[in-house]
Amino acid sequence: MELLLKRAYQPASPTDGYRVLVDRLWPRGLSRQEAKLDEWNKDLAPSTALRQWFGHDPARWKTFGERYLAELRASDACQTFLDKVQQQERVTLVYAARDEEHCHPLVLKAYLEELMHRDAPHGKS
Repeated sequence: MELLLKRAYQPASPTDGYRVLVDRLWPRGLSRQEAKLDEWNKDLAPSTALRQWFGHDPARWKTFGERYLAELRASDACQTFLDKVQQQERVTLVYAARDEEHCHPLVLKAYLEELMHRDAPHGKS
């Protein structure tokens, strides 16, 4: 399975595959029709407290990433999600953040790929 990242405000494409919103809050100004989502999975998003602490401040990015990764590892949400979408060829993690270099889906994607690699039989990825 291939994991992709895409901002919610970019047009959906047939090549996106299974589209899942990974934010706790609905993207401002976006209709459900425009979003063209297969799922909205709030359990994959950072906790409200962590999101508010981060405040999209690039100076807090490293610490945010560490804390978010700890949240992901303490939950079974990622494994549950992977089990659900394992038959999909491509999954696009959809998010609203403007800053594409300091946003939680980067951490989420890396962790999901780590789980996929760990669970893959030897010789496959």
